[in-house]
Amino acid sequence: MFHLPAFLDAFPALLSGLRVTIELTLLVMPCAVVVALLLALARLYAPRPIANLAMGWVELWRATPLLLQLYWLYYVMPSEFGILLPGFATVAFGLICNVSAFLSENFRAGIASIRAGQWHAGRALGMSEIQAFFRIVMPQAWSRVLPETASMWVELFKETSLVSTLAVADLTYRALALRTENYRTLEVLTALAVAYLVLAYPQAKFCDWLYRRQRVHE
Repeated sequence: MFHLPAFLDAFPALLSGLRVTIELTLLVMPCAVVVALLLALARLYAPRPIANLAMGWVELWRATPLLLQLYWLYYVMPSEFGILLPGFATVAFGLICNVSAFLSENFRAGIASIRAGQWHAGRALGMSEIQAFFRIVMPQAWSRVLPETASMWVELFKETSLVSTLAVADLTYRALALRTENYRTLEVLTALAVAYLVLAYPQAKFCDWLYRRQRVHE
């Protein structure tokens, strides 16, 4: 039978884990955007060896499961290569690599969709290629990929729950720890689901608004 007091008591216990989840999301997403842009530019404009290297890196992180990637970084790197990082730093690095790989494809498509005439217009105004890219091409490309990027933010927020398997004390980890203490699996996991719903739903609606706004301005 559902025990309401146990359900309500779970929320204070989840707060410390919520802080870790938010910290991970706020750290990973900006870093992933920067890395994704560099990968996209390498795919589009770098010499072929570098472009192929960037493509291989992207496909590596896109084609393998995120949980396997985190396990590999957390367990294999220390044991086989002697690279030992704190758990938080390890999972943050893994998430940055994974998210940036997916974002880079969106960025590459967005940049490639800008007509060459936009570059020529910038050059005609006396801009260098770099100035034309950041002042003319990138703002237009960014507006096209913004909804997908915002959607990836929501997915990242939910995917941070995987780090609980590596003893990083996020929201899910705290819930699982509480479950072993009070044996109220139904109430604790329901509280966890409610917490994710309350936090992710407004973000998802914001993504929907961005998408509709983009369609109106196209």
